[in-house]
Amino acid sequence: MSSNTLNAEQISRMFIAGAVNLEINKDMINELNVFPVPDGDTGTNMTMTIMSAVDAVRALDRPTMKELSKAISGGSLRGARGNSGVILSQLCRGFTKVIRNCDEVTEPILAEAVEKAVETAYKAVMKPKEGTILTVAKGVAEYVRENAGKPDPESGDPVGLEQLISGALEHGNEVLAQTPEMLPILKEAGVVDSGGKGLMAVLEGAYQELTGTFDPEKVKEVMSKKTSAAPAAGRAGAEEKEIRFGYCTEFIVNLDRPMEQDTIRAFKKYLNSMGDSIVLVADDDLVKVHVHTNDPGQVISRALTYGPLTNMKIDNMRVEHHERVIRHSEKLAKEQAAADEAAAQAAAEQKEYGFITVSAGAGFEEIFKGLQVDCVISGGQTMNPSTNDFIAAIGKVNAKTIFVYPNNGNIIMAANQARDLTEDKKIIVIPTKTVPQGITAIINFSADASPEENESAMTEAIGSVRTSQITYSIRDTSVDNVEIHKGDIMAVGDAGILCVGSSVQDVAVESVEKMMDGEAELISVYYGEGFSAEDAEKLQQRLQEKYPDCDVELNEGGQPVYYCIISVE
Repeated sequence: MSSNTLNAEQISRMFIAGAVNLEINKDMINELNVFPVPDGDTGTNMTMTIMSAVDAVRALDRPTMKELSKAISGGSLRGARGNSGVILSQLCRGFTKVIRNCDEVTEPILAEAVEKAVETAYKAVMKPKEGTILTVAKGVAEYVRENAGKPDPESGDPVGLEQLISGALEHGNEVLAQTPEMLPILKEAGVVDSGGKGLMAVLEGAYQELTGTFDPEKVKEVMSKKTSAAPAAGRAGAEEKEIRFGYCTEFIVNLDRPMEQDTIRAFKKYLNSMGDSIVLVADDDLVKVHVHTNDPGQVISRALTYGPLTNMKIDNMRVEHHERVIRHSEKLAKEQAAADEAAAQAAAEQKEYGFITVSAGAGFEEIFKGLQVDCVISGGQTMNPSTNDFIAAIGKVNAKTIFVYPNNGNIIMAANQARDLTEDKKIIVIPTKTVPQGITAIINFSADASPEENESAMTEAIGSVRTSQITYSIRDTSVDNVEIHKGDIMAVGDAGILCVGSSVQDVAVESVEKMMDGEAELISVYYGEGFSAEDAEKLQQRLQEKYPDCDVELNEGGQPVYYCIISVE
């Protein structure tokens, strides 16, 4: 292949290498988040987004450019999580729009593709900010556009894709290094933009694959971990093929005489020739043996030459597996039948309105169910749901119009993306950024009003809700001119850090003071993990004494990470 073109197979390998490099660096990228809250964010979201596309790519066998483009675009769009993940998916979408109809990618096509990627991503963000992943992507695209097709200044020969991409990476890292100068909050925290760093990790992995410097073992390692972490459901056929040796054979050899090291090595070598999953533990008087083999008889015969056997146990793993598969299939059949029956019943009872919300914690789920929410997606700051999670939830709600409450600023874009991918229902995303905002929005719904009237009323209502989320810091940093040390208790408000201290109770009370105004009537406290009911009652009493003209409500949210979430309205 010419060094100045890329075909589908090569782009496929580069894409996977880029994703794997992001996976390897995701924890470091998470550490760059400005707010030092104890949860995964940018690195995790971007990794889960791109790995969804990798699954689609790896399912293809020698794909055409069009098939590859569809897998990358569709996989990343549906797997997108968090704002950074959605932006990454839009970059993928724009890039593949250009290359999908090409047999090979040349320098001019690459320039057009990266330019389209940036254009598409910018359009997806309502209020783009410079100093973010968008800025880094734009810097890379501008370099490629300006230098594609230019001759090498020394030799006069075309620079080639490899040199062009190398220069683009160098320029991209220079832009990334400048992001703190564009966003003061990054400069104060002493970090570069995490989304931009994630994008560079993807591009650097792809470049390493192009130049032959990417270790293919990294792909195997990451994918094997991903596979081992996947649930067993739906993998019955694959597991059947994996059973090379059908009998799990265990026994103890009561030695006639102690085994010499040479004898132990010879016995292990023999067991390896007969099967796998070998465990051999030798003592002076006995040897414990475990092996998966297709011929237990021969293994036992060899073992008997060393002494009599006890504690013998032989299980037919293929039969056990077959029985598990049958039981699993029966379970799936029952679940499918129940789902079909529920779907049939729902089809006959289509509602005018449906509701989908996002929250973490059993208490919040109960609150939303009590407000007649049809589907509560488990997630929030600690785990941003994907676009596909919203699509799946939309599919379960049989209503003409469905209101979606993301309840987190980092989830709104994924919800909007799911809305744009839904064709058979009207989806309205209410841009709630906290769970208390979601609760207030739903309370303001009116069954007698039109979808548009409800959207307007709910959007207006959430504007009056101020929220404080109490958690602890995982590192030393400075945010909003506030010095924060590892282990400090901090209150995260709607627009930044409200206050920092050493006591959950004191920080919670101070945060309410920061949110109060003369029109406040209600203070709601939702207590979560690490904050007992007794603690919550003490906080409620302190707030009631300090603000006697306000109602102070106490609810169990059960949320992780945040000791309590407090709203004032």
